[in-house]
Amino acid sequence: MTVNSIYNSGVAVTKSDTVNYDGTTYSATAAAKPRPALGLYVGGAGIVVAVFEDGTAVNFTAIAGQVLPLKTIRVNSTTTTATLMVALYQV
Repeated sequence: MTVNSIYNSGVAVTKSDTVNYDGTTYSATAAAKPRPALGLYVGGAGIVVAVFEDGTAVNFTAIAGQVLPLKTIRVNSTTTTATLMVALYQV
């Protein structure tokens, strides 16, 4: 299975501790939840602090060129050292 068969859209990731990929900010009580990415491409090796739909942040160590198959809404800027990241979607 190739990356192209799973994902067909992507957006460059801007690391932020508060702003999700879609420009919203996380709120546990918000009626509309942000649309999570289905994967995260990491172009430059390092630590990725991925934030999940429930607001949980988890550190991952990624190598250059790796796709992390995670449903995430944001990558935090604090502690994240990886670069050239793209949030991957299926539309």
